Amino acid sequence: MGKARVLVIDDEVNILKMIEFSLQSQGFETDVFSSGPEGIKCAREKEFDFAFVDLKMQPMNGLEVLSELRKISPDYLVVLITAFSSIETAVEAIKLGAYDYITKPFNHLEFSHIADRVYKYHLLQKEVKGLKSQINESDTAGEISTRNYEMRELIRTAIEVADSDLPILIEGESGTGKELFARMIHKNSSRKEGLFVPINCAAIPENLFESELFGHCKGAFTGALKDRTGRIELADNGTVFLDEVAELPKAMQVKLLRFLQNMEFERVGESFSRKVNIRIISATNSDINRDLASGNLRDDFFYRISGVRIKLPPLRDRKNDIPVLLDHFLTEGGRDYTVNPEVLKALMDYDWPGNIREFENVVKRLKVVAKDGVIMPQYLPTDILRKSSKQFLNIMSSIEELEKKHIAEILCLTSSPKEASKILGISETTLWRKRKKYNI
Repeated sequence: MGKARVLVIDDEVNILKMIEFSLQSQGFETDVFSSGPEGIKCAREKEFDFAFVDLKMQPMNGLEVLSELRKISPDYLVVLITAFSSIETAVEAIKLGAYDYITKPFNHLEFSHIADRVYKYHLLQKEVKGLKSQINESDTAGEISTRNYEMRELIRTAIEVADSDLPILIEGESGTGKELFARMIHKNSSRKEGLFVPINCAAIPENLFESELFGHCKGAFTGALKDRTGRIELADNGTVFLDEVAELPKAMQVKLLRFLQNMEFERVGESFSRKVNIRIISATNSDINRDLASGNLRDDFFYRISGVRIKLPPLRDRKNDIPVLLDHFLTEGGRDYTVNPEVLKALMDYDWPGNIREFENVVKRLKVVAKDGVIMPQYLPTDILRKSSKQFLNIMSSIEELEKKHIAEILCLTSSPKEASKILGISETTLWRKRKKYNI
């Protein structure tokens, strides 16, 4: 039964002793009181799992005690003890939040039964709370699926700083989910109603950088046929995500640094400043220390964008997440798939140089190929099979042998390649290639 703690309040000494004995015989820890004020005082100092409270007491009756206990915790499970003549009042008390009632006189067996029932409900209540907490944690992390301790700590850190205005630098290899992580931070910040504006710093030509980021006015340069709002201005009261920030030319780093110092900018061709309120999250797959040492990344710019540094581990260092990620990507779309255990082994053996992006693409391929809903080893890309054990090569070899034998048997039983191709469910051209491959 465990060591649940139960509060009992009843002004009849004999009832109090019987309840205390019954609860202790079931393994509960009990605190018993003969008056409401004493019991409430204890409830404010200790945490109880549920309570039994007599309905008719002085100076506080059971309804008043119930009200006070519910103030201490809205989830308090309270069972009222009542005489038969007060059942109507007890029913009314349930409407006010009591869990149940038991009528006097009752014996040990009756009381044990209701104590067991309320305790099981208490455990169910705790389980539901735990599940809700897990769901909330999962929602908080958005689409980031992980059971990896390091990743969970990074998520916790990110959520802790999400509501501040500290600039964040996310580091990690290509495909580790840096933008997904940045979006999670945005969704958990007070700026979540604002826009999340991603900017690929490596993809913007240097001569268009200012126009792209800060906008321009009509006639500012050849081709500027109308006013344009820059991405920085679009993100006002939101978040700007500077992807591949280390790829910025030094001249652009200077211009962006000037903006970051006071959040003021001028559109190209304008002579007055505009002000925005944005949060900057940057990301890079580059080696920061190397970039700083080489001078490709300015020290002052780096310190301005890296109030908090988060380094995402590559998938090869968090392989315990592979089953989680596999389940996540397979269930997208709502269809159920069965995965051969050898497939999971192959996925675990592979080092994933393209990280989660590569993993997701492989799973998408498996879903397309596995038309029957069963994912088999032979559906995996050859790169993954080569990295796995020799067992897979043997499997592939065995499958080819079976196919060769099957085609040969069908050819013997049919009068022409055309008839054989129909039975095999392949085109005549495909059958010709396979005969050539297997020398049939």
